Amino acid sequence: MTMVGRESESAAVLGLTSGVLILTGEPGAGKSTLLGLAADRHRGRVLRMTGSESEANLTFAGLHQLLRPVLAEAARLPGRQRSALLGAMGLGDDFGGDGSGPAEPGDAHLGEAEPDGVDTGRGGPPDRLLLGVALLTLLSDLARQSPVLVVADDLQWIDAGSLELIAFAARRIGDEPLAVLAAARDRAGEGTGSGATAPFSGFPLLTLDPLDATAAGLLLDRQPYPPTGSRRLRILDQAAGNPLALIELARANGVCGADSAESADGELLPPTDRLMRVFAADLEALPEATRQALLLVAADDRAVPGRVEALAPAEAAGLLRITGGGRDGWRARFRHPLIRSAIYHSVPLAARRQAHRDLATLLGAEPDRRAWHLAAAAEGPDEEIAAALEESAARARERGGYTATTTALERAAELSPGRRDRARRLVAAAGAAVSTGQPHWVRRLAAQAAALTDDPELSAEASLRVGQVLTLSTEHDTAMSLLLRAAEDPKLRRVALSSASVAGFYSGDEEYRRTVRARAHDDPWTLAVTDPTAHRSERVAAIPALVERADGDPARLISLGAMAWLLDETALAVRIFDDALHRWRLGGSVPIGLGCSAGWSYLDHGRWAQARTAAVNTNSAGAGLPHLDAAARSLEAAALALTGRTDEARTAGSVALSLVDPHRSRAIAVRARWALGMAAVADGDHVGAYEQFRLLFTADGDPVHYACSYPGVAELAAAAVRTGHGAEAAAIVERTAYRLADDPSPRMRILIHRARALLEPSRAEPHFTAALAEPAGGQWPFERAQILLDHAEWLRRRHRITEARHQLNTALETFRRLGAPSWIDRTQAELRAAGVESAPAGPDALTSLSPQQQHIIRLAAQGLSNREIGERLFLSPRTVGSHLYRSFPKLGVTARSQLRDLIEASGQS
Repeated sequence: MTMVGRESESAAVLGLTSGVLILTGEPGAGKSTLLGLAADRHRGRVLRMTGSESEANLTFAGLHQLLRPVLAEAARLPGRQRSALLGAMGLGDDFGGDGSGPAEPGDAHLGEAEPDGVDTGRGGPPDRLLLGVALLTLLSDLARQSPVLVVADDLQWIDAGSLELIAFAARRIGDEPLAVLAAARDRAGEGTGSGATAPFSGFPLLTLDPLDATAAGLLLDRQPYPPTGSRRLRILDQAAGNPLALIELARANGVCGADSAESADGELLPPTDRLMRVFAADLEALPEATRQALLLVAADDRAVPGRVEALAPAEAAGLLRITGGGRDGWRARFRHPLIRSAIYHSVPLAARRQAHRDLATLLGAEPDRRAWHLAAAAEGPDEEIAAALEESAARARERGGYTATTTALERAAELSPGRRDRARRLVAAAGAAVSTGQPHWVRRLAAQAAALTDDPELSAEASLRVGQVLTLSTEHDTAMSLLLRAAEDPKLRRVALSSASVAGFYSGDEEYRRTVRARAHDDPWTLAVTDPTAHRSERVAAIPALVERADGDPARLISLGAMAWLLDETALAVRIFDDALHRWRLGGSVPIGLGCSAGWSYLDHGRWAQARTAAVNTNSAGAGLPHLDAAARSLEAAALALTGRTDEARTAGSVALSLVDPHRSRAIAVRARWALGMAAVADGDHVGAYEQFRLLFTADGDPVHYACSYPGVAELAAAAVRTGHGAEAAAIVERTAYRLADDPSPRMRILIHRARALLEPSRAEPHFTAALAEPAGGQWPFERAQILLDHAEWLRRRHRITEARHQLNTALETFRRLGAPSWIDRTQAELRAAGVESAPAGPDALTSLSPQQQHIIRLAAQGLSNREIGERLFLSPRTVGSHLYRSFPKLGVTARSQLRDLIEASGQS
């Protein structure tokens, strides 16, 4: 039986057997009922979690609620995954799945890596990716036994860490019988004030609109006391199609009777106020002991123990259900959040405060919950309670719970008697909020702090925190202004200028770059970011010592990886990034915004699948930062273009450009246009390619972005010679060579040689020879293979067939290894023109696989199990197995033991 007026929605949720569906709508629209319908009809295992206002700030509370029935299954996870998952929920490795109560968990760190000298807040918070893999593996293992349905209600009140992990797993559901059905109010972040449902952006969405007049009338007719006459018209008008309002107002009409309904006060109030009055009125028929117990569980839905009997009349009345029991403890699940709100607000403020005081008295062994109840009971500023909340915030930060940290510090500030303590805690809250990637939250906290104090140190730190979070936004002007102001404080100067250099890099503004560089003095990192071409060799020579001084600090290593990449030391950058990211995942989560900087290094180094994974993971953080989203989409577009998925590449690149102002976010614009240009090259659209690559340089031939434009100079030349723009491109190439003449990187020497060879065929050979002779050229395998192909074409046209064949075979081997289908086709066409038949089908078959499948095949050839591969690539073992199953026939193999020989034959070992 489907719901009245929700026939199509009922069919959608009942038909969900794999994948994700998010229901949205106003309170009372029927989301919870649809979730219950799907759960009741599901033929496999159902795992539930329901958001709770009382636990929105308790990190990983939702995760524990979800996995509590299957904790015993976690014992079969790999050691690191098991430890991470149980540790996040406050359980030790010796947990036996008996449901013993957890300590308070902590959510995933979403911080931003800081350069040398910045406090990153490390201290062993759980690794977001490792936790995500652990959850995905556990759910996949359960789905192998029987179909699994994950039901998540009230996303807006589920803690941020749990939301992020569920979203991580949901994005990686393959074709297994695993489905996630969730519901959220359509005002994002209503429950937490911080955009908590952002991680679920991009999933299929089903919005529950108000019922039409026919369906609303039918629903009223199905109630025990269907209203009639004017009362019916009032209910239909005031309910405005809200199913819960229709049901509850009809119930109120039946309970109160006609006289009350037609009284002077019978005109219904707006739904929210009226519904709360209705729910509060329901309490009058309950015993006093039940009302007292309801108030306590409305204040904290875990306050059920010892009150089960008192709550029985409320459960019989349908206000709530009691779940759990045993060592897991009891919990109250209200029929709808508005019922809980109505109960809570049905008593005077003094009674609510007393309820929180009573709960705090009972929670001496749980300092975090106790601190929050004391805060709710506070009648005014109280330093003791503020200090307790500050301590709770510190514990949350150690667990990686930056949303909980910020919320606790903000409330602690509200309760601080002294203005300086209030300002200090607000600034600390702003610092924690930077790691959540929520600019509006950081700004509000900093503004409140600034209004409270004239302390220059606190004001400078407030400016620093807002400026830092805005470096990931499109507000480069504001970020730069705030960071330069913060740099006036000697204690913050270095970190502020480092952050300012990042803002300047993203914007590409010359004035900003000069301003920061003039104040950087001898800081090598800031100097490299603001001008990677000046004194390049000197900066490169300094990197090993800087790495040594980093002493394994992943934040500092990540900054140095970015420095190496900017200086065109790509192989070194990849090694540093690999080490840094590995350290982050062992001791803490990977901060927001790092995926792209590492991803471009991986792309340049030929690790395209890894680059796209970095883009997808960055894009899935869901921070609500369009600049960060644009950066991720431009990286994704580049990886898609190179691997031949050109339609998707154009879509991603166009989205990236639409999210920013190309004139104000030059780094993003240039990278997106490079990706669009490569998509055009892959499709053989040389006119389109030239148009995109030409936009990397100004009308005068200067770079649009001082660092990101230069790597496109050879592609500009290649497109120019095919479209009749050789003279214009040659002028840009020579202008570039002149600008870089003092200390060009090996990469730029190679690219300029390639460009000159293509533009001057009569004098090409010395340039090809010099480009291919560069010892460092192996760092950029795709670019080197392109030069081999260009040289071979030049040789064949001069009838030097033997030399051309050698170059073509070498290029083909690289293109196959990378998975670049368009360039494989072009190389094979040249080989046929040189009198060589197509290569054997075996190794070529690798090119039919996606980059991710190629990566899986290479790892399987090394002897890794499906579980080990999944942990490395953040996939479930089942998904890995599915990829292998589909890949084997394409490769002509039947066993894993054959993969090593196949990989060696293809040159991918």
